[in-house]
Amino acid sequence: MADDFNQSLTPPVSPTDGLCELSPAKPPWFCCSEAKENPTGSLSDEGYTASGSLKRLLLCLDPAPADYESDTVEIFGLTWVTETALVESTKLLFGLLRQKIYMLETMAQHISPDFGQRSNLHLEASELRQQCVLFLQYVKVFLHRYLRVSCSLDVHPTHPFEELEGQLPSVLVEELFGIILLIGRLKDLPANVQNAFTIQNPGKIFPPSWHLLHLHLDIHWSVLEILHLLGHKMHGRVVYAHQFMNLTGENLTDTSLFEEHLCSLLCDLTGLAMGKYSKVRPTDVLSSHHYLCSCTKELWILVIHLLQYRSKRQHSQSFWSYMNSLLRPLMSGKPAAEQFSGLPTHCKDPLGFTWWLLTHLAILGQYSQNGIIQDEKFQDDNWTFVEELLKLTCKAQEQVRMHVHCCLSLCLLWKPSTSAVSILWDYYSKNLGASFTVPWLGVSSLVTLCKTPLSLLQQARNCCEPSPLPSPGHTQLYRSASSFHIFLRVLALCLSQDSVGGVPQRQIKGRICSKFSSKKMKELTEAGLMNFLLLFLVVARKVELEDVASKTCELLGFLPSDCPPGHRTLVWRGQLALVLLFQERGLDLGPLASGLATSFNDIAKEFYNKTTEMSRKLALWGPLGSYLEGVAEVFETSTRLNLSEEKLLNEGFVWLLPACRQSELNSVLGFLQTVLAQLRRAHQQRVQSEPALTRMTTNTVVKEPHLALAVALWAHFFPFLRNLRLSQTPPAQLADAAAGFTLLAFELPASAPQDLQPTPVQSIMQYFGWDDMVHPLLVTRYLPHLLQNRELLESLTGDRGVILSASSQSLSVRAWFRCILQQHLGGSETRAGKSLAMEEQLCELTRLVLMLPEVESLLRKANLSLPVTVMKPTSALELFVEAVGRVYGTLQVSSERSAMVTRALDYVGDVLKYIKPSLVSKNQKGIQLAYWALGCVVKHWSPLLVTSKAQQLLFRIVDRLLLPQNLTQQDTALRNSLPLYLQGLSVASSVAPSQGAYLKQQLHSIIRRYLDHFLPASALLGSIANHPVLLGACEPIPNGTGASLRMTILQVLCGSFLQFQGHCPPPRLASVLFFLLELLRRNSDSDPDLLALPLPALLRCLMLVNDPQVRKTSTDAVQLVVERCAAVCVQGPCEQLLSVLRSFVAENERVYDRQIYTVLETVAVLDPPVVEALIPTLSLALRNNEHKKGLGKNATLRSAYKKLLCLLGESGQAEISSLEAD
Repeated sequence: MADDFNQSLTPPVSPTDGLCELSPAKPPWFCCSEAKENPTGSLSDEGYTASGSLKRLLLCLDPAPADYESDTVEIFGLTWVTETALVESTKLLFGLLRQKIYMLETMAQHISPDFGQRSNLHLEASELRQQCVLFLQYVKVFLHRYLRVSCSLDVHPTHPFEELEGQLPSVLVEELFGIILLIGRLKDLPANVQNAFTIQNPGKIFPPSWHLLHLHLDIHWSVLEILHLLGHKMHGRVVYAHQFMNLTGENLTDTSLFEEHLCSLLCDLTGLAMGKYSKVRPTDVLSSHHYLCSCTKELWILVIHLLQYRSKRQHSQSFWSYMNSLLRPLMSGKPAAEQFSGLPTHCKDPLGFTWWLLTHLAILGQYSQNGIIQDEKFQDDNWTFVEELLKLTCKAQEQVRMHVHCCLSLCLLWKPSTSAVSILWDYYSKNLGASFTVPWLGVSSLVTLCKTPLSLLQQARNCCEPSPLPSPGHTQLYRSASSFHIFLRVLALCLSQDSVGGVPQRQIKGRICSKFSSKKMKELTEAGLMNFLLLFLVVARKVELEDVASKTCELLGFLPSDCPPGHRTLVWRGQLALVLLFQERGLDLGPLASGLATSFNDIAKEFYNKTTEMSRKLALWGPLGSYLEGVAEVFETSTRLNLSEEKLLNEGFVWLLPACRQSELNSVLGFLQTVLAQLRRAHQQRVQSEPALTRMTTNTVVKEPHLALAVALWAHFFPFLRNLRLSQTPPAQLADAAAGFTLLAFELPASAPQDLQPTPVQSIMQYFGWDDMVHPLLVTRYLPHLLQNRELLESLTGDRGVILSASSQSLSVRAWFRCILQQHLGGSETRAGKSLAMEEQLCELTRLVLMLPEVESLLRKANLSLPVTVMKPTSALELFVEAVGRVYGTLQVSSERSAMVTRALDYVGDVLKYIKPSLVSKNQKGIQLAYWALGCVVKHWSPLLVTSKAQQLLFRIVDRLLLPQNLTQQDTALRNSLPLYLQGLSVASSVAPSQGAYLKQQLHSIIRRYLDHFLPASALLGSIANHPVLLGACEPIPNGTGASLRMTILQVLCGSFLQFQGHCPPPRLASVLFFLLELLRRNSDSDPDLLALPLPALLRCLMLVNDPQVRKTSTDAVQLVVERCAAVCVQGPCEQLLSVLRSFVAENERVYDRQIYTVLETVAVLDPPVVEALIPTLSLALRNNEHKKGLGKNATLRSAYKKLLCLLGESGQAEISSLEAD
């Protein structure tokens, strides 16, 4: 046929000279070059929907109102008369159309690797396709504008044109039939053309095969358009193809051609979708679409809207009627109907494919005639056919899940069907105990286990509020939800369509309840029971809550009382979920909670029973722990706690608490904290929300539920906590719970039991914070909760307006003091977790104690400031002790000093009792801390401790810590802290009004004991330099108290460590002398009395001991003493030094006469005036010695004496002359 139309054709009209516009605007066509992957996105702007072509077709409007307005039109490159071309040249124009199609088919058979040539081919193919589409558009416009149909069949045309015009409908049907035969069906296209469906080309350069494929789509749709327009123009009269019928004898009309072509097109589109379904996984059913490109998607939409319109206006078959006729044989495995011949017979899952295609076609029904997604539901549903599919649903879960998922999608698109829900419920009621898992999905197929009532209720809420259709939450349901959970979403949608309890709701609720009998309930597995609970929660959310809850509890009552613990856990979880739902609706929980609490009480009694086996107790903890979690959620989700929540807290806890092991007790105490916190929160919100004027009038009514809750907590929990407080291994949550009760007593004091009245807060603080028997781990965690609560502190205001009463502050400081001393109690240093917790809690308690008004006042009066950084507890303790001592030292009034002593004793309490556990257990860290802390007290509080009120404490400290019988365990502690005690006792002995002599005696004993205890056998510099007594005597800043202590130490040295036994030196003389030298050297003492005290012993050492080390040390010490005395006595010889030397000479002149002169030579070198003052005494002693012996002059002795005199200058020379004159 292509040869019939060559380039020599003469146009029917000569070209014009540009007097009019011949080429119309670009007509709509199928185009996916710019289509987005988003399946819910709008269609191409160049397509038939977005351009408005479809809407104009259905509204019987001009297909192209702005085009073809001129007298002539250019078609296929030739100019034609607009109003007559189609009538006069029908066959010619359709012949040209066939020629262009042939040319495009020829181009599609050649594939060029050259990019430049491909670009040219693209442009050329696009031009050919556009010419064809323009012609088809012209046909539609011509039929709408220019075709005139005679109303009477008997009227004969009077003009040849009218005759041709009358034959046009018949000819047009024949030509359309010919075009259909020419292009064939989509399924028969060559493979290279069909592959063009999947071409992705961002550069918009497409091969000819792509243009040919889309031209086929344009022609298929245009044929339907033209036949629809023709039928409308003919006003329902049938158009017969006379020439075709005469030649073939077969019947061909516009209606039959429309039906045949439509069925073939639907069949081909379904076949294409079937090919794509073979690659779709069940998990991707809703995200994988049935169309190959957006053009086939648009073609489906066009057909849907066209058939909807024809069904309503012409009462023809609906779109779903066609699709049902097409899919029903496929679904049943029967041959397809004749009009749907050609549908592929090989389908991997006909039923699944039917669900998939049906769902996606329903989704396409959301598109409006303009190609935009509309929110309105698709009115023309297909539930009758869907119900047929549901009855065929098989038992394989991977298929059931997919089918129900598709059913849910249809419910979201259409008005839900009660019949469909009934069919599904018949299936699930028989399989309620199944797991509904898909094995090949692995872990992702396992439905999320609802471990708490809130999560169970949330799952029910999710089922009642399904995600929107295109959202990931809906498309991924196959992976995240079982088929039963998806069914519940379907059920919820069906129940939602009648919100006032109408017939559908009552019918469905009745059908659901009718499936459960006593026998059925007893046969339920755990999975079945969970599904049962979730089912009724969904129904309860959508229907009458109280009625459904009552029915649920009635059915659960059929379960045996000795049902497995796992069943009991689920039952309680479900009932608590109902409680949460009641609470959400603001309904009273009393009846529902009472029955649940009674069941809990029975299980708690069995848990407490001593005869219950341990394995049974372990199993029972499952439901008990679940109850705790659920009730905690009830309290956490409630805003006011005024719906009888106290019914959930019954005496079952009295049985439960004593029977709990440590881990179980932690769970119960954690639950208790939650309840206390939520009760306090609700009460505070009520107080804050009440207007000040109306608070008193409504107080009783509004507070009553809170009082009831508080009373239940006091009755069922507090007695156990009070008994547990003296435990040596208290759980950490005990302190938190006790603090919660304390704050509750503060906010609702009337709720506290009678034995805590009239001051419940102070009573509880005494139990858990101030009692010396409570473990410090408990105290350090308990007190911070309260000390950081400003309102609580203000409530304890004293008469003078002090923020916290003195007694309360003193008790809190005492508790802090005790906790510091006992922080290592029980060997907690061996347990890293406990030690770290204690350290952190103690640091927080320290921070809060230092912020107490009384402590801040002491620091301020003592001119001591806190550092910016957080202080360690021990550093803070030392600072606080020093502050108390300083403040006491500034007081002058006797009554104030007495009051301060009382407060100080309150601060430390029975401190020796606090440290006794550490001493008894021989805990080295505890011992060192105890000695150091009491050393700080003795040092800084020495004036305070010698008062009549406090001296007994001082005496006990000395007797117990400093003068014990055994020092084995205290060596390290004493070595580190002894200086503190020595300094403090030295001051105390000097200021004590009545016990000064006793304290001095005790101080002498302590110094003597520890000088001997820590003095090494040999004079090692390192050992002696760090001697605790020496360290105590040394002071960075000189003061009188230090000098007094050094005087005492020197007295002890001279009296106990430097006494010669005849000619024998004392033991460890070198070490003692080295200690003495270090004592004098490290301090800048200038008192001659103090310096002269050790001089006799030093002179005796020089005289009698020949050991080089002893002589050197003694010489150095004598030099230091003599030089310092000489520096002080600038007016003449030092009297104290002179007195010592006279005594030395008098004591030793008869025995050690020559040695005396040798020793005095050493002194003469250092301080000649002192020795000069001794010349008369020495000369007289020499002469008396010679006279007593009666031997005349002693030359040896006189020679030694003259040697000494030579060192004394003129006085010495004069005495030498006097001696020679004898």
